[in-house]
Amino acid sequence: MPEISIILPAFNAQDTLVRAVESVRAQLFQDWELLLVNDGSTDGTAALCDGFAAEDPRIRVLHKENEGVSCARNDGIAVAQGEWIAFLDADDWYEPEYLSAMIDALRTYGAESAACGFAYVYPNGEKSSDASPLPDGMHTAEEVKNGFVSPLLCDRLSITLTLGVIWRCLFSRRILLENEIKFSGSYLEDELFLIEYFGRGQSMACVDRPLYNYLQSNSSVTHRYHADFVDTFARTLEAKAALVERFSVPVSQDWRDNSAWAGLLIAVSNLYAPAAPGKLCARIRDAKALCTNPVFAHAYKNYKPTGMTRNKTIVAAFLRLRMFLLLGLLYTIKNRKR
Repeated sequence: MPEISIILPAFNAQDTLVRAVESVRAQLFQDWELLLVNDGSTDGTAALCDGFAAEDPRIRVLHKENEGVSCARNDGIAVAQGEWIAFLDADDWYEPEYLSAMIDALRTYGAESAACGFAYVYPNGEKSSDASPLPDGMHTAEEVKNGFVSPLLCDRLSITLTLGVIWRCLFSRRILLENEIKFSGSYLEDELFLIEYFGRGQSMACVDRPLYNYLQSNSSVTHRYHADFVDTFARTLEAKAALVERFSVPVSQDWRDNSAWAGLLIAVSNLYAPAAPGKLCARIRDAKALCTNPVFAHAYKNYKPTGMTRNKTIVAAFLRLRMFLLLGLLYTIKNRKR
């Protein structure tokens, strides 16, 4: 049995998959299996996956109909054999010491999970680093709940936002299976997974080095238009509220309003995504309607967002001042520069 199972969902990923897989094969720690989940790709991804499996017995391939990244990850977890579960996205890649540093931290501290820092990689090749979720070293379940889980709920606006991503962590397969922890949905699914896993009370060993490379691209899921974003966000917010109650996560009194404002800013940006339908006048009308939508209305009326980046601060100010026409024009100009 391999010590670590790495789950890599791939949908039409022929342009980046080789780099991702080779970063696994280049790991200093070699006791792993790689599960390539071909999620109904229509390009050359399937052939690439089969080729990798033919070359390396540690690589297995699951071919399936396209159901989205959550189902692909769940299918990978279901067949994984390793004691620990790691994740990798098809357009990202590991540093060579990613697995060795994480497994060494687990062994040193006897923790139930591990986490590391990561690097944003931009199209021009530049990088910027983000620290591990908590400082380097061992953290108790209480420290993780207060220092990692709570920010995933309470502070979704600030410049120092805690990014809710799974690929910076190692998870216990036993804990995932015993508690039936699974992914759901196609957007914001990582945050719910993290809150449920760590909300149960899991210790964490942190390696405060950027060991994962996170590619920033306009073609990524975070830059696409999502027709059902508001409904998806509403379901996620209610799911978070249920987890808060279930696991007694410490939250601020206004955590829902903070989260709702974060969702409102994303929803407005989504309206003006290049692929979004409708003319400018329709988008302006829809942006105005978002502010009275039950999902966002209370926060819009009663909560003043602060501590944000410059761009978010400008958008929030235009929304609060009801300057919807000017906001639409600014987004139009911004999109033309892309």
